[in-house]
Amino acid sequence: MRAPAFQGRVVVTQERFPIAAEFRIARGAKTAADVVVVQLLGDDGRAGRGECVPYARYGESLEQVIRDISGAEFRDARSLAAALPPGAARNALDCALWDLGRGSKSWCQTLGMIPAPTPTMQTLSIAAPAVLEARAQNLTGTLKLKLAGDALDGERVLAVRRGCDGAAIVVDANEGLTEERYLELLATFERAEVAMIEQPFPAGKDACLARLPRPIPIVADESCHDRASLPGLVGRYDGVNIKLDKTGGLTEAVATVRDARALGFSIMIGCMVSTSLSIRPALALAQANADHGAAEWVDLDGALLLARDREDPIRHQGHVLYPA
Repeated sequence: MRAPAFQGRVVVTQERFPIAAEFRIARGAKTAADVVVVQLLGDDGRAGRGECVPYARYGESLEQVIRDISGAEFRDARSLAAALPPGAARNALDCALWDLGRGSKSWCQTLGMIPAPTPTMQTLSIAAPAVLEARAQNLTGTLKLKLAGDALDGERVLAVRRGCDGAAIVVDANEGLTEERYLELLATFERAEVAMIEQPFPAGKDACLARLPRPIPIVADESCHDRASLPGLVGRYDGVNIKLDKTGGLTEAVATVRDARALGFSIMIGCMVSTSLSIRPALALAQANADHGAAEWVDLDGALLLARDREDPIRHQGHVLYPA
């Protein structure tokens, strides 16, 4: 599985898609998804597209990502990896290379995956407990609750459990907890039957997980970017959240999944708030193939959060996504 060589022209555009409702996490709120789109127009008439979401948490901006893409010298995935570090800019170009080469094949066929209807987590961003209880009413599947790192987090978790008695719940702290707060919340998490905790502590300040109790599986997000991140997570985390915008595209993401499984990690495939152009290759990555099963955790509702997606949105019924 390799993206093809490319000779031609690179076209970069910036686009904005409004979010259906304010999306709030521990680091702040947003009302729109600002994405960068790459088109590779090959000299042979072929074309490929890729999309990325620059993320300020990782020192990225729209302007810098556009400059990085425009200035990159590459002709294939290997030279692209040498030209750009893991991150949003490389992701858009790498996915465009894959898109260029897949022709009439689906993303799953291109990656050698077996397509299947795939439920995604449904994200509940930070709100008052009563609001969250109302939002969770009648929802099924897996709900992902964003935590604020404040005194109301325990009430929020219990409110969501009251609202969705039959659903699974995972909580995402986005690096917002302290050791003391984590220990205080564990009993509440267990009472609410929380199935997984995502990134409780800041990246680089998570060594405490090696000695703290972990009765509930913990998945690394901000602490996991690409293969180079994995050795330092052993003994601290039970799983890793792999996002194309962090790995720098499908090429590195495929390798990161392989190495993470070899180290015994469960796999979560995640995304930024983005359009279906970003979600399609990530959804293919979440499928099973001849070597391993499907991802244990799938958090690919980024396009479902938008008020308006692209003209060719990914097919879904509720929270179930369908690979082409």
